[in-house]
Amino acid sequence: MNIFLIIIWIIGITSFTLTGSIYARKYNKPDLLIGLYVTFILVAQILAAKVSAFNLGFTTFYGPSGVLVFSITYLLTDIVNEKFGRRETHKMIFIAFVSQVAMLFFLWLGTSFPPAPFWTIQSTWNQIFGIVPRITFASWISFLISENTDAVIYEYFKKITKGKHLWTRNAFSSIPSLLLDSLIFIPLAFGGVMPLLPLIVGQTVLKWIVGLINIPFMYLNKAILGKEVKNEK
Repeated sequence: MNIFLIIIWIIGITSFTLTGSIYARKYNKPDLLIGLYVTFILVAQILAAKVSAFNLGFTTFYGPSGVLVFSITYLLTDIVNEKFGRRETHKMIFIAFVSQVAMLFFLWLGTSFPPAPFWTIQSTWNQIFGIVPRITFASWISFLISENTDAVIYEYFKKITKGKHLWTRNAFSSIPSLLLDSLIFIPLAFGGVMPLLPLIVGQTVLKWIVGLINIPFMYLNKAILGKEVKNEK
């Protein structure tokens, strides 16, 4: 059952990118792709407060529940990079970063208000969202490093392959960036609270699996996107 849920989750989330690519082709703008990117980033941070068991049949990995959502963000950066270039990709990453700051501020503000006397789940709320600020801070650091690394590597492989072999830049930009994200994020978010090695291994493997599944979706999105938009210097 767990494998079925994982497959549905991956396909469901990845399929949103197709709508974003259709929008980008029609309007020649990355607006919807950016909106989806920001949404996935914020949802992944909230879901990261829950550590889940992912039973793949042959073994079970452990990782933050948001790992499957967050992994899709690398597909979105590759899509935007492919159509609109690295400059637009860095802008998208910056927008997502500011959105994370805003989310953290309003979560802190909402949590700080005293609960109504008939609202009896304040302790549960604190348990869930009390860890989100630490996760968010950890995510800021790993996010800025890994996502920008992905954008740079993607453009590098695009240049050396002269725009050919899409799978190489999609895979070889995401795989090291996803590992880098796990190595930075897990110790900062869960150090001293949970065992780190199982989480690092579990999150990295799950991200790599999603990254491999993303490759055919990248080709499909590439076909939908059409020609690359040349940004003005």
